[in-house]
Amino acid sequence: MRVINIDGANGTTCQCGSWLDHWKRFGGQLPTYCPEEGCYRKPEIGAHVQKDGSADKTWYILPLCSAHCARKGEVITVSDHVRLIPANTRETCGRT
Repeated sequence: MRVINIDGANGTTCQCGSWLDHWKRFGGQLPTYCPEEGCYRKPEIGAHVQKDGSADKTWYILPLCSAHCARKGEVITVSDHVRLIPANTRETCGRT
């Protein structure tokens, strides 16, 4: 799957504590390695991403290593086995 790493964290927060905690709460067990193909670093950050080449413009959270998280605006290929979790807190942790 190809995603675009967007700079979506500008002032946005959620009640999970961090975007990585948000992903862990709704995505399950954190992967051992960054989901970017060929990366063997530990995922450290819940990055905001969008699906590349898709009509779906939803913002998602994906656990990435700090090196891949820093590459804003770039398209990266990630494992299909790691779930994309909606960044819209009304759909997740902000539901009442």
